Amino acid sequence: MPRQALSLTYTKLVTAMFMWGGTWIAGRIIAQELTAPLAVASLRFVLAGLVVAGMLLIGEGAIPLPQGRREWGLVWALGFFGIFLYGLCFFFGLQRITAGRGALVVALNPVVIVLLAWLSGRERMNPAKAVGSLIATLGCLTVIGNGDPLALLTGDIGLGEWLILGCVLSWAAYTLIGWQATRYFSPLATTLYASFSGALLLGIAALVQGDIAPADWSWRVWSSMGFLAVFGTALAYTWFTDAVHRIGAGHASIFINLVPVFAVMQAAILLGERLGLAVLLGGALVIGGVWLTTRQQALQETNP
Repeated sequence: MPRQALSLTYTKLVTAMFMWGGTWIAGRIIAQELTAPLAVASLRFVLAGLVVAGMLLIGEGAIPLPQGRREWGLVWALGFFGIFLYGLCFFFGLQRITAGRGALVVALNPVVIVLLAWLSGRERMNPAKAVGSLIATLGCLTVIGNGDPLALLTGDIGLGEWLILGCVLSWAAYTLIGWQATRYFSPLATTLYASFSGALLLGIAALVQGDIAPADWSWRVWSSMGFLAVFGTALAYTWFTDAVHRIGAGHASIFINLVPVFAVMQAAILLGERLGLAVLLGGALVIGGVWLTTRQQALQETNP
């Protein structure tokens, strides 16, 4: 890849990670103000889908439709795992734990993806990956236990922590499905299909849940939803998917290490959150372990 194109890809990736860090702050604001956030979650992805549809029309001249059962199956799988299930765990988890802690837990995503790829036979395990996975897991357990890495094993954690772990698993599934989807769809089309199918599922869940009153939403809720839709979804999802397509999943996933860093910084500035030293140490272990786990794969994808 030409140096200028690679620099642009890196710039977009870092910007996407900054925006994903901001989604934790926006999600926390919505979760604190609304007891029933699913309507906001659904509308977020409707707006994101409309933005992406406009980008598709401008960039590609048309909006392609999925063809056949396999492609439609990928569309609904993307929407279920990456939008619907992730959204449920994300908003209800943020009703119970702070944005900074939640983002540090989700930093485990690349390690989970590497382990799933190994268990499914797609990638080999090596000592560096194994050690990195153990370090990151120890750090994640420390963050989840609010300083006590054994809290998960003894059952001393709450529903919020379990829900954020659900974010990790659902995003890992979305990433693996996304690898398959990019064989059939462009990055923009992948984001479009995931947004609309996930929004429909979230909308049905919101109707079942009830308590839908957009007129009562504060400006903070509306502005947070707008940020989630345009920046946290339409742009960030598309730029990350495009980076996976250009430089490989392992190389691109290293940049996810920046998400918790940006999230903790923004949470401290905008929400006044302060994390304890033990939790910050656990977060550092997660980031270090993820870097060690994905570094070799990234080098291989950069220098094939």
